[in-house]
Amino acid sequence: MTLEPLLDASLAIKIHVMAVVPAAVLGAYLLLRRKGTPVHRLLGKIWLALMVITALSSFFIHELNMFYRFSPIHLLSIYVLYASWQAYSAARRHDIERHRKTVTGLYFGGIGIAGLFTLIPGRIMNKVVFSGGEILPIVILCVIVGFVVWLAWSRGRAQRQLI
Repeated sequence: MTLEPLLDASLAIKIHVMAVVPAAVLGAYLLLRRKGTPVHRLLGKIWLALMVITALSSFFIHELNMFYRFSPIHLLSIYVLYASWQAYSAARRHDIERHRKTVTGLYFGGIGIAGLFTLIPGRIMNKVVFSGGEILPIVILCVIVGFVVWLAWSRGRAQRQLI
């Protein structure tokens, strides 16, 4: 594992990564912790701001130049911008079910699925994570992702059983 490819990347990619990494960690925390508290609301606003920064910065990244300097992954960025507004609006209306579904989709789609696409061979994050042929980063990544998915699933299951 090396940060060299990331340090040599464009400013847009650096901003993108500096927004998405804390968004991934903070989002997992928010999904797993108690909802509706003042801390949840504050951290949720920070998380949404990080998601918007992540999406906006992606429009300045053109590694996969497929269609007028854009690629299908930019459709996901449009979704993130739209869903961020929907999540915020639903929370303001106290439509908790809509807010929960939107935020969960944003996290697993906007961070989880998009994050997997960054690991495609030839992309910068693939070089960061898998350079040198070490197996440890792969194992750590799989354990972290598996743990977060398991916690989210088990927490959701417990909440559904209470209803």
